[in-house]
Amino acid sequence: MSPLLLADLTVFTLALLVGFEVISKVPATLHTPLMSGANAIHGVVIVGVMLLAATASTTAGYALLAIAAFFAAMNVAGGYVVTDRMLAMFRSRS
Repeated sequence: MSPLLLADLTVFTLALLVGFEVISKVPATLHTPLMSGANAIHGVVIVGVMLLAATASTTAGYALLAIAAFFAAMNVAGGYVVTDRMLAMFRSRS
C-alpha cells in the first residue's frame, strides 16, 4: 500500500467519523432543511464531473463519470424535491 493511498484512506475515514458525529447531533426538526441544502450542494459534484470529462480517455473513465453524474444529479433533484415538500408544509391550504 502506497503512502499516498494510506493518507487518502485516513482522510476518508476521518471524514466519515466527523460527518457521522456532526449529523447525529442535529435535532429532528432541522434534519430536513439541512439535508435538502446539503443535497443541493452536490451541484458542485456535477461541475467536477464536467471538468473530469474533458480529461477522460478510457471507457472505464467515461463509465465512472457517467455513474458519478447520475448519482450527483439524482441527489440534486432529491434535494429540491425535499425542499419543495418542506416548504409546502408552510403554504396555506385554501
